[in-house]
Amino acid sequence: MDDLQVSLIVTTYNWPQALEVSLQSALAQTRPPLEIIVADDGSGESTAEVVKKIQQSAPFDVIHSWHEDKGFRLAKSRNKAIAKARGNYVILIDGDIILEKHFVGDHCAFARTNCFVQGTRLLLGKQVSEAIFRKGIGALHLFSKGVENRKNGIRSALLAKLFSFRCTRLKGVKTCNFAFWREDAVKINGFNEEFVGWGREDSEFTARLLNSGVIRQNVKFYALGYHLYHSMNTRDRLAINDSILHRTIVEKSVWCDKGMNHHF
Repeated sequence: MDDLQVSLIVTTYNWPQALEVSLQSALAQTRPPLEIIVADDGSGESTAEVVKKIQQSAPFDVIHSWHEDKGFRLAKSRNKAIAKARGNYVILIDGDIILEKHFVGDHCAFARTNCFVQGTRLLLGKQVSEAIFRKGIGALHLFSKGVENRKNGIRSALLAKLFSFRCTRLKGVKTCNFAFWREDAVKINGFNEEFVGWGREDSEFTARLLNSGVIRQNVKFYALGYHLYHSMNTRDRLAINDSILHRTIVEKSVWCDKGMNHHF
């Protein structure tokens, strides 16, 4: 779609090393976004320095959307970023995702009215991730040692056309590689800020998109993202977050009361 204006939102929290290589990959896109918004959940000064460095070399706006660190508040951080976005289409990634150079353009190729896009990712092992931190994103390729689920790294327009599909299922949602129309997010009031602590805020957001009639578009063999290795997040709030998600599914909710309308 030629009228797409993409706001690339990159979430982060106190991992400036990963954020820098992620943002460098965003600067190398064959189709650059309108802007990058770093959705920062309360990182320290070292993250701010990375953003300033990227701002100096970027040919478009790079915005640092920050709030005070009061624990894991990813939903609120994302809502603040979406509220700031000037683009009509949002691509959402985590700050530990390295983008293949056609990533933004590939997402644009699959953008359709009344659809959101779930992309796929390749998992990078500890060894190859450390090599990227030492040598830069040029050290990464499909056949690098330590690249898991390698088949997800094949980029092919033909295979994307054959194997990408639409559905209405919730299972397998991962917003580390995810795209949607900004107006669709506004209609459901964005992410639910009841979610504090890791887990399920992405599934609940997706459930409300589906409940509102927006269809899921799974993209295969296109819009490739490489996920840097890291240890697992704590899951001490998961049971509470599961209950919020369950309520949304059972009640077929579209709107959340504690959402992005507070940030306009």
